[in-house]
Amino acid sequence: MSLLSDVLSTILERRYPWQPAREADPRSDAALIADLLSNAGEISGLTSARELLERYAAKDDAAKIAFFAHLAEELDIDPETVRTALDAYEAKPGPKTYRAFLEAAEPPRQELVRRLNRVPGATARLVAMRADLLRLLKRDDPRAALDQDFRHLFQSWFNRGFLVLRPVSWESPAQILEKIIAYEAVHAIDSWDDLRRRVEPTDRRCFAFFHPAMPDEPVIFVEVALTRGIPGSIQEVLAEDREEVEAAEADTAVFYSISNCQSGLAGISFGNSLIKQVVADLSAELPGLRTFVTLSPIPGLRRWMDAEAIDPTTLDDEALRRTAARYLLTAKREGGMPLDPVARFHLGNGAQLHAVHANADISPKGRAESCGAMVNYLYDLGKITQNHEGFAKRQEVAASDAVRGLLPRNGRARKEGA
Repeated sequence: MSLLSDVLSTILERRYPWQPAREADPRSDAALIADLLSNAGEISGLTSARELLERYAAKDDAAKIAFFAHLAEELDIDPETVRTALDAYEAKPGPKTYRAFLEAAEPPRQELVRRLNRVPGATARLVAMRADLLRLLKRDDPRAALDQDFRHLFQSWFNRGFLVLRPVSWESPAQILEKIIAYEAVHAIDSWDDLRRRVEPTDRRCFAFFHPAMPDEPVIFVEVALTRGIPGSIQEVLAEDREEVEAAEADTAVFYSISNCQSGLAGISFGNSLIKQVVADLSAELPGLRTFVTLSPIPGLRRWMDAEAIDPTTLDDEALRRTAARYLLTAKREGGMPLDPVARFHLGNGAQLHAVHANADISPKGRAESCGAMVNYLYDLGKITQNHEGFAKRQEVAASDAVRGLLPRNGRARKEGA
């Protein structure tokens, strides 16, 4: 009956678009939640779910925090019930006791989110709800444990098997192109002409992951330049007067911008799958491509330099490259992983730290975050697995001899970066 109800609801929703209730439901949020979590009536449950989602959307921040507090405090697990269920399973393992333990260990708020998601169009609303949660509650707030439930569910709902890779071109719907402009987080797109230069030429590509429940909302996208050789600056890639390369003549695919689009999906990993799928698709389309490489920012470099009392105004280009190499190869956070978030992402994917460039991003953002330095991470298809294993198990940073050669022999650089 639940499946039939969901199918009928979806059909009716498409035939008669969702409209807010004409008369406000007099029940409290708590009463609506209790009704939704009960097993009494699928249709009434959908009505309660719609009302809750509409009501939540109209709340101000204070009311949203109160809503989250109710979910966190009133719909939490009962530790004593969990202990009792675990004891029963340990005493007599079997399907019945295992099921009882799973039910006890899952807080009712997870099932609430699932049932809210039965309403057509609710997935995007729930992603927005998590964005509010991350924005309004600090990580050390006890109520923020609620986010673990959202994250657990979203990791299942947005796994690779549900995502659809679609190329984005100048012929794509305007509403999609507008969102590419809005969501670009690495190198701002200043105008429609700027966007056109990134997606229309034969040597430019853009790919995005979409979810069937959010068909008009990209989840993540990557911009690709097809080149001859590896570029050393973003100015070279984005120059208005650059010479266009015939795609069939390109030997290198450069991933120069990867942007996550939904703040409510923070911490849900898509980039690894996106890059691998794009590499596979481009390899099939253009057999002449031999090199797959990024042109990446170094967002933590300037902050680290300030902490190390390194004055960027004293560094020439070579000294800056040495300083950036020192940061990327030796600066670690607790646990031994690289301090730089972009480095952690690409090295974790199995890429190699290939080259460091000065004056590679002279935009205000590039200067402010990394003194204009950028880095190439090389995706060597024959070494990705090896590199990934070394990084994941031993925190080994795969790096070219050229990058390692930028460090002094004792592995440490002077304060001025020499």
